[in-house]
Amino acid sequence: MKWTISQLHQLQSKGLQIDDEIDMSELVTGQSDIRDISPVTVKGRADISSTRVTFHLSISGSMILPCSRTLVDVHYPFSIDTTETFLLKPTDYDTDEDYYLVNGDVVDLIPIIKEIILLEIPMQVFCDDVKNEKDAAPQSGKDWEVISEEELNKKVDPRLAGLAKFFENDESK
Repeated sequence: MKWTISQLHQLQSKGLQIDDEIDMSELVTGQSDIRDISPVTVKGRADISSTRVTFHLSISGSMILPCSRTLVDVHYPFSIDTTETFLLKPTDYDTDEDYYLVNGDVVDLIPIIKEIILLEIPMQVFCDDVKNEKDAAPQSGKDWEVISEEELNKKVDPRLAGLAKFFENDESK
């Protein structure tokens, strides 16, 4: 996923098609939020001109993330469509779009793809079936338990039970 500027200029007339699978396992060691990541598929094309290269990419794969509530593994698939532009020659004008300046004479997509994947990690992810997970954090303890939102709406606080009767009597009038 690296090209020199001269290689890109040679591909300018032919175009550049991208269909590659990248090992992003180093994200696991660098990020405590990611427990595992499958090889990432990157597909797309590049529009090459004399001053810029625009990559139209589709990035997909899956990660294993910890459940925010129970810390069990949660399979989290991702699919990201993005457009990234590299300026090959520094220009004096300012464009409205985001772009990267080429460092040296090599265009490297790997750091950009890593950044995009890290931005895709949600703030919270939840396991669907917590009761069947053996490594899950406890769901109840002394004087506490985890309840769903539906259960929360069904339960009436005993201190407010008299107030509920007040509204029942008011409706019958």
